[in-house]
Amino acid sequence: MLTRLYQWTLAKAAHAHAERWLFAISFMESSFFPIPPHPLLGLMCLARPERAIRFGLICTLASVLGGLFGYAIGHFVYETVGHQILAALGLTAKFPVAACYLREYGAEIILIKGATPIPFKLITITAGFVGLPLFTFLWASVISRAFQFMLVGFLFWKFGRPIKAFIEKYLALLSGLFLVLVVGGFIAASMLTGGGEKNDKCSNATLATAR
Repeated sequence: MLTRLYQWTLAKAAHAHAERWLFAISFMESSFFPIPPHPLLGLMCLARPERAIRFGLICTLASVLGGLFGYAIGHFVYETVGHQILAALGLTAKFPVAACYLREYGAEIILIKGATPIPFKLITITAGFVGLPLFTFLWASVISRAFQFMLVGFLFWKFGRPIKAFIEKYLALLSGLFLVLVVGGFIAASMLTGGGEKNDKCSNATLATAR
């Protein structure tokens, strides 16, 4: 199933309306679609590096809007729709942990999770469920998603097709460095505020405590 979806997603790179598909897949991935837009974005940037920044911007905008849709699902229809989406994606067990961390740390978690391969949809639906302030959710989502997608777009635009090998080899490292910087501040703040106990509590969170 996932393999077919992945191949279907990649096929959209050659579609006459590839940008619309990029927007749609980026939007859906932030709330319910299992395949991320990165493979499609990479193929489109490879084919048209002069438009790579535009493609990265499309991904960023669509992903943030899709994140708002995921937030709405979590906030308004979690019991009827949201939990079914998470169950279908195999994310139910991660939901209580995400809910706990979002309640305790808010924007830091979105910055950390949104800039890594961890499913962004888990964060968007959970943020809506716990009632994270919408403005906090929005600015953190913009930063985290722009970092990931615009970085790819900029590198292709600046260096063209030869950058493909570099991105494949070092994009995870660059994201990891960003993560280290964010987590470093996060750990420092936790140490100053006694965050260790919160950390343990969230690690052991259950569905009962999430609600």
